[in-house]
Amino acid sequence: MSPHRERAHGGAVRAAARHYGIPENEWLDLSTGINPHGWPVPPLDPEVWRRLPEPDDGLDQAGRAWAGAPASAGCLPVPGTQAAIQLLPNLREPATVGVPEPGYNEHARWWQRAGHRVVPIRPDNPEPPLEQLDILVWIHPNNPTGDQHPRAVLRDWHQRLAHRGGWLVVDEAFLDDPGESMAPFAGENGLVVLQSLGKIFGLAGARSGLVFAPQALCSDLEERLGPWALPGPTREIMLRALADTHWQNRNRRQLREQSQRLRTLLQEQGLTVTGRTAKMPRFS
Repeated sequence: MSPHRERAHGGAVRAAARHYGIPENEWLDLSTGINPHGWPVPPLDPEVWRRLPEPDDGLDQAGRAWAGAPASAGCLPVPGTQAAIQLLPNLREPATVGVPEPGYNEHARWWQRAGHRVVPIRPDNPEPPLEQLDILVWIHPNNPTGDQHPRAVLRDWHQRLAHRGGWLVVDEAFLDDPGESMAPFAGENGLVVLQSLGKIFGLAGARSGLVFAPQALCSDLEERLGPWALPGPTREIMLRALADTHWQNRNRRQLREQSQRLRTLLQEQGLTVTGRTAKMPRFS
């Protein structure tokens, strides 16, 4: 078994099917939060497969427009937010970093690997110990619990950390409400926002993500990624998906309706829903 499987990530239905002797088509994978009704990818111009990716294709402007980020913000397309999660810790000297637990465990792993001291924090904590932290990583909403704080609270945390040179890193891979995103404040010192097209758009296989942060930080991250990090076909798919506002609006309505339906079904079976996003009810 490969090392990343030992960290108990989602997916890997094929391996589970082999292990338990149950055919793949009989599994319902609830482990990843990927939209099963994803954006319909159209045929691509064959030329995108035959030439190197073009970094001046306007993808950064499209990303800002979609996320509501200001023109002053850096916007770096990345091969999935996982790439940024692995590289961001190398942009800071060893520091004290707060990370939600439980939460997506790659955050803690890569900050620790880069020599930082990681402090676990409950994702439902109304007030992390900001005075003890140099950096706070916050999964908004949290994976797997669905806990979510109002944007005004995150805004306050960011300002308090930035006032003394700290960072707030907000992982919005599971966020389905643009009105709660921190991207509109991207570009301000001390704020890093990670967004993914893999979950909402159902494009996990394209490995498509965006980092919103100050321009200098995005430049440093891009330098570590190296040239042509994001394949040309993925860039083309992202450009088209981000521009398809009709599908996005319809998708949000569909997710809300399906979430409410699942919530009702769970409650009818005596289960209490304790946290949610449009895609991720949590119950006890």
